[in-house]
Amino acid sequence: MDDKWLVGVDLGGTTIKMAFINHYGEIIHKWEINTDVSEQGRKIPTDIAKAIDKKLNDLGEVKSRLVGIGIGAPGPVNFANGSIEVAVNLGWEKFPIKDILEVETSLPVVVDNDANIAAIGEMWKGAGDGAKDLLCVTLGTGVGGGVIANGEIVQGVNGAAGEIGHITSIPEGGAPCNCGKTGCLETIASATGIVRLTMEGLTETDKPSELRTVLEQNGQVTSKDVFDAARSKDELAMHVVDKVAFHLGLALANSANALNPEKIVLGGGVSRAGEVLLAPVRDYFKRFAFPRVAQGAELAIATLGNDAGIIGGAWLVKSYFE
Repeated sequence: MDDKWLVGVDLGGTTIKMAFINHYGEIIHKWEINTDVSEQGRKIPTDIAKAIDKKLNDLGEVKSRLVGIGIGAPGPVNFANGSIEVAVNLGWEKFPIKDILEVETSLPVVVDNDANIAAIGEMWKGAGDGAKDLLCVTLGTGVGGGVIANGEIVQGVNGAAGEIGHITSIPEGGAPCNCGKTGCLETIASATGIVRLTMEGLTETDKPSELRTVLEQNGQVTSKDVFDAARSKDELAMHVVDKVAFHLGLALANSANALNPEKIVLGGGVSRAGEVLLAPVRDYFKRFAFPRVAQGAELAIATLGNDAGIIGGAWLVKSYFE
């Protein structure tokens, strides 16, 4: 099987990332196509199948070289039939992605949540460094999570395990979340949450701030602007980062107290802030975690970037079909 290729697919609302990956988790070829969400995303499986066939043709390879497809998609997965229960950005509801993709490609397919496969990717070839007990949190437009216990992804009774972004951080008076609740961690620690906190801070005070200057010049403030200003010791930026770190550290500590992980990996675009975010998160984590849990857990920034999902998808193929 060593000469066979695994197909990893990371399905996003804007692009679909794909790769041929070998038995050892090394990327042989990777590419991406645009996500066509027209007609409630019905064309997506066909687009994936055509993209795989085209890439094989370009490389002069045959489909028999492929073991199968591992795909990560947004939203809860029904593991009994490989369908996506709901993916609002794609227009899917109980969408049978596994069945359709198997027909379109004549290859076996395994499906999981996109945050879960990112966690698997980091476990296998990234910052997880082979840890069998791992908590992975992706900080982007939203906040996703994946939990790995004893080397296996935790799915939960109906595919919703690992929803760390929807831990309630502010029980009363919190900002509304896309999930329908209020005060979720996602409303604070996501890129959009960080910007919201910053705009609130700029409204509440007229003190000078680098961020006020950025807003006046650009008409907007990004989470990157906030972290850049925090490095420059801007008072407002440091206050926002401290608040984010407090709630993120608390949520990670409470999750870790239940799971006792070896590694806690922070990924997603916000994690690119690096130590300016990780250092205070680590401090709050140690403050709130059960001491023995804190001793056993190492916090790290994800290393695979946008490749985490495709590598995680390949690992699913390796696990299920090799």
